[in-house]
Amino acid sequence: MNVLLINGSPHANGSTHTALQEMAEVFAENGIKTEQIQVGNKAIRGCIACGHCASNGKCAFDDLVNETEPKFEACDGLVVGSPVYYASANATLVAFLDRLFYSTPFDKTMKVGASVVSARRGGLSATFDELNKYFTICGMPVASGQYWNSIHGNNAAEAAQDAEGLQSMRTLATNMSFLIKSIALGKEQFGLPEREPFQRTNFIR
Repeated sequence: MNVLLINGSPHANGSTHTALQEMAEVFAENGIKTEQIQVGNKAIRGCIACGHCASNGKCAFDDLVNETEPKFEACDGLVVGSPVYYASANATLVAFLDRLFYSTPFDKTMKVGASVVSARRGGLSATFDELNKYFTICGMPVASGQYWNSIHGNNAAEAAQDAEGLQSMRTLATNMSFLIKSIALGKEQFGLPEREPFQRTNFIR
């Protein structure tokens, strides 16, 4: 089993990394492998709604998004971490997630998702809500911890002092490990839930 960790911060070893690394240690204790992908310091443009992915199975812009696709398909869980910018996620991360989720044709049902956010002070819950929407639109169960998954600190050293935030990360990783293993057992015995044919409706006059 493996979990993909997405670091949406431009600082590879900043507060967001501190949170993700705390989770990675718990995943390791539970026999779950992890890989962290650095996104926030890359030049990633947003989706232009060109439709290339619909006919070609991948994004027209051949960058980190397409590189991440096979890892996303193979993983059992996805953790997305972001710093807070104006009560929102890092724009580079948002562009990456928009294109990653939209361009990948594989079924994401029952992959476990979780988001974690870091900030000096405020805007955490708004960013947390924003990131969780990527999971809920495609049938991914969202793992929860003991609070909204957040850590405070203006840098890694300060984040390392947030005892409650670090505990929240460990609790989240523990719960996510249990959920991933439980879903794996459920797949073996019951398979994935059957889905009705998708009905798309556009409300226009």
